[in-house]
Amino acid sequence: MIDMEIIDLHCDVLLKLTTLEEPKFGNDSRLHANKERLQLGQVKAQVFAIFIDPEIPQSMQFLEVMRQIEAFHTQVLQTEGMVHITEWSQLDTLAPHEIGAILSLEGCSAIGEDLTKLSAILDAGVMLVGLTWNEENAVAYGAEQDASLGLKPFGKEVVNMLNERDIIIDVAHLNEQGFWDVLPLAKHIIASHSNARAICDHPRNLTDQQAKALVEHGGHIHLVYYPHFIGDNATMDDLIEHIKHLASVVGIEHLGVGSDFDGIDMTIKGLAHAGEAQNLLEMLREHFSDEEVRGIAHNNFKQYLKKAATK
Repeated sequence: MIDMEIIDLHCDVLLKLTTLEEPKFGNDSRLHANKERLQLGQVKAQVFAIFIDPEIPQSMQFLEVMRQIEAFHTQVLQTEGMVHITEWSQLDTLAPHEIGAILSLEGCSAIGEDLTKLSAILDAGVMLVGLTWNEENAVAYGAEQDASLGLKPFGKEVVNMLNERDIIIDVAHLNEQGFWDVLPLAKHIIASHSNARAICDHPRNLTDQQAKALVEHGGHIHLVYYPHFIGDNATMDDLIEHIKHLASVVGIEHLGVGSDFDGIDMTIKGLAHAGEAQNLLEMLREHFSDEEVRGIAHNNFKQYLKKAATK
């Protein structure tokens, strides 16, 4: 078994760090993606999403964003070996014992219709932004909303600001019309944690048409470990079927992983937490070459970033 470094584009550790009692990022077993487990699973870079529960009143959501950013600084970055990635080029300069920590924003509900709030969040080092979670906000409509409703006028202002600042726009939680509206507008685009709708018919998954269009626009697809987006009684083999399917649709070189650890209430056997991340790569070797598996693990995303840097 050859361990391969992994770049994981989505986890919800920050939500747990701000809601659990006395959490410890280093080795708290309540965290799927604590430092110890990231090391064990050879996760070299982890994206930490800022996710705000829609139950929180809109007027309080921006404060919650700031609380999660504070948790990122005081708990994640204060843990030895964790390095704040504020420029993608830093991924290539991490020392062997270091893990890159990247901030993302999972939905723009907290900004209301205020671009200065978005600007403040980006100033904190956020590198990827999803326009919605599953609900509607002032920007667009989420995956669980009417699929025919598109990007709102304010959403275009948000996309413009993200483009100006070279932020990657994440379509993982957008509804279908929102996806098609954003696609021609976004400078950098990605699905950070989505699977194939052809295999599991869930609105959070991408249709083959969406997957093809995303890649044609320079995008990238990162597959998610959540059983609900994999299929009934999901197993690791079922997750691999999603990878094989999307590889046949868009090419293996456009795929990566986005676990959704700490944002999911159930896991598949063999992928219970970040410490087991290598198990997936080991099983992928039965279907793909070492080079292709290395691509899924980290190299495809690095190639995506190189292309993005020239845009």
